[in-house]
Amino acid sequence: MVTEVSRSRRALTLAAGAAALAASWTLPARAADYPSGPLRIVVPYPAGGFNDTLGRLVAKQLSTAWKVSAVVENKPGAGTMIGTQAVATAPADGQTLLVIQFPFASNPWLYKLPYDTERAFAPVILAGRSPMVLVTHAGSPYRTVADVLTAARASPDKISYGTSGAGSSNHLAMVLFESQAGVRMNPVPYKGSAPLMTDLSGGHVGLAVDLLPQVLPFIQAGKARALAIASQRRSPLLPDVPTAAEVGLPGYEVSSWHGFVVPAGTPQPVIERLNREINRILSTEEVQRAFAAQGVTPDGGSPAVLRDFIASQMTLWKRVIDQHGIKAE
Repeated sequence: MVTEVSRSRRALTLAAGAAALAASWTLPARAADYPSGPLRIVVPYPAGGFNDTLGRLVAKQLSTAWKVSAVVENKPGAGTMIGTQAVATAPADGQTLLVIQFPFASNPWLYKLPYDTERAFAPVILAGRSPMVLVTHAGSPYRTVADVLTAARASPDKISYGTSGAGSSNHLAMVLFESQAGVRMNPVPYKGSAPLMTDLSGGHVGLAVDLLPQVLPFIQAGKARALAIASQRRSPLLPDVPTAAEVGLPGYEVSSWHGFVVPAGTPQPVIERLNREINRILSTEEVQRAFAAQGVTPDGGSPAVLRDFIASQMTLWKRVIDQHGIKAE
């Protein structure tokens, strides 16, 4: 039986494979001599934040290891589409990389994109993942997930939860939570995680599911209470917070994930060299410390690991978006 995951995986594989084969006819010298010039890592987010940190850590170590200039270009805007489009149209020579995150897999179902996500890029490596956390404010009557579910079932739509807008990662994560828990609550949109968490800590909104690095300062300051973490294992940064499975929601796993892709058509030897080097970088003490401080777990592995992960994420969020009629703002 052919599933949506297998179709997405096959589309990514065929597009990358065919483009790489075509490129190998025209770029043999470039592939053999790579890197032949400056490297550019495009981060489709503003400076600051983990994606920027990741790009700069990798750029620094690539520059040192390969004795070439490696720079980060922040190209934020349009829900990451500006930076992503810049790489989709870049030469397929391995000199330009894109840092990708959650929206890479959800944007195709929310927007009319100027590029084909499944055909415009070739996977390099899944760099790491950071789980999302269900939180409430410190004065909340909800001390457990069971408290939330009991209240939500008693009064549908009365409990409010904050999001960064329709279709954002924390909105989709909460919609998935509602779906798996069989409850319905009331979304309240904000212009980003910062104002959302400020309002939540003040008790103006009841709940949120957001990234561990976003919620951790509020939890540590006693302004927010973590109810569950959406991962298979507890986080070392929040060892007392149960996983979703431990509170009765097995299979509820939502993370902020980070990876690198290059334009489709990049020669496979180039992709393989990038993959080997970034795997090495992820194992360095400097990177391990930076990841741990942000609650991010390094991944690594082959390009196929990222290919399959993207395919599974695209399938998941397409289903959630279609089933619930979610429209981007």
